[in-house]
Amino acid sequence: MYTVGDYLLDRLHELGIEEIFGVPGDYNLQFLDQIISRKDMKWVGNANELNASYMADGYARTKKAAAFLTTFGVGELSAVNGLAGSYAENLPVVEIVGSPTSKVQNEGKFVHHTLADGDFKHFMKMHEPVTAARTLLTAENATVEIDRVLSALLKERKPVYINLPVDVAAAKAEKPSLPLKKENSTSNTSDQEILNKIQESLKNAKKPIVITGHEIISFGLEKTVTQFISKTKLPITTLNFGKSSVDETLPSFLGIYNGKLSEPNLKEFVESADFILMLGVKLTDSSTGAFTHHLNENKMISLNIDEGKIFNERIQNFDFESLISSLLNLSEIEYKGKYIDKKQENFVPSNALLSQDRLWQAVENLTQSNETIVAEQGTSFFGASSIFLKPKSHFIGQPLWGSIGYTFPAALGSQIADKESRHLLFIGDGSLQLTVQELGLAIREKINPICFIINNDGYTVEREIHGPNQSYNDIPMWNYSKLPESFGATEDRVVSKIVRTENEFVSAMKEAQADPNRMYWIELVLAKEDAPKVLKKMGKLFAEQNKS
Repeated sequence: MYTVGDYLLDRLHELGIEEIFGVPGDYNLQFLDQIISRKDMKWVGNANELNASYMADGYARTKKAAAFLTTFGVGELSAVNGLAGSYAENLPVVEIVGSPTSKVQNEGKFVHHTLADGDFKHFMKMHEPVTAARTLLTAENATVEIDRVLSALLKERKPVYINLPVDVAAAKAEKPSLPLKKENSTSNTSDQEILNKIQESLKNAKKPIVITGHEIISFGLEKTVTQFISKTKLPITTLNFGKSSVDETLPSFLGIYNGKLSEPNLKEFVESADFILMLGVKLTDSSTGAFTHHLNENKMISLNIDEGKIFNERIQNFDFESLISSLLNLSEIEYKGKYIDKKQENFVPSNALLSQDRLWQAVENLTQSNETIVAEQGTSFFGASSIFLKPKSHFIGQPLWGSIGYTFPAALGSQIADKESRHLLFIGDGSLQLTVQELGLAIREKINPICFIINNDGYTVEREIHGPNQSYNDIPMWNYSKLPESFGATEDRVVSKIVRTENEFVSAMKEAQADPNRMYWIELVLAKEDAPKVLKKMGKLFAEQNKS
């Protein structure tokens, strides 16, 4: 018999989802039976629900849609932090919550994983601020409601929530007769009118600049933007919150703009532009040097998923995805001005102890095409976001939500989504201690990223903001190189190393890149007080911001 559970899984597969993350619980076990019985879908069980939501987020950044499954109450609330991060950063993640039977819910019985007050909608209400759409499925409404929330997922590129009672998952349903469709926007300001404004502005500008952000990545529009820039030769920069939204090997890619923390020649070039075309950008504190950017909105057209501005006049109800794609139709635009000299240095290693600044020079020189850099918020993010990526490479960070520990599960989720792109994770010791449980999953599933654990004895990013010598920024010292063995790894699955010098780092990274069939677990020992220059400056700006 074809069931509601089958219908939901067919729709998820239609979105390109081939793996579902999560944790078993008695209210989702029968639906789990349906998942593992399929040949076109795999269950990836996590150590906890928070990690499952992080893995789904990473998967969605690469596959452009993801799903995870929890049980009612205790499971879904454990995952809500990860779901909030997906909402903040525009990631299309489906949370499926297995819940008690419709009869139990309708009768308000005091069953486990509830607050014993007979109200089964508390937790769905808690999800309202962090989801684009929510639904409690019944046997009667299930197929219509599944399509409704998944259409919202496609339109808004934000998480949705599906409460699936045990009996409803097993209820009879009809197979979908038509493909899932995204809700279309109706336009008050026509898309063509906006395109005409962009074309006119670009033709008249002497010093134009294009700035792209994370929403380009959310919609999978990186290739479109790259083609547009290749065709027009327009100067382009991205924020760190949007890094890899364009091919960084293009001659007209200038680097990362970050307010007063930008390279001086880049800052001057961007802020002196006579026309700014801003695509999918959110101006957050960590991506604008704590709001030290100077971008003239009277010379700007900005387009976002939910709204835009044309020379400081607000517009709404246009189709963001269609508009970005239509940029390729613009004609008679070819920039013939100058760019800036990019700061790129060759790295010649020595036997000196490894430092933050030298580390990121080495990474920029040693990374290869078709790699994905995953950088934990803090020292890793502010170091890695400044490097120039190689062709067909990607970058994952979480600069807006900034939940420490996020990147280890996220890197695994993204690596599962794209097995051809070797993932290089850079994560601090403090962050790793939050989510290291998924090392067992990585070993079991034979996932082979290169993991660099930056052991600098505590929360360095917090030390830079406040309390450099305070005990609350200290953490227990672990034997990081022994962790894979503790989680059951053997040398044929995981290679573990400790690196202290520049030469050791180069040797370890080259060895790892040449061996894609094993995970590499490389502990980088760095000084406690050491941090990237950008982070030191940002820490001071954040400290001042926290006083205002």
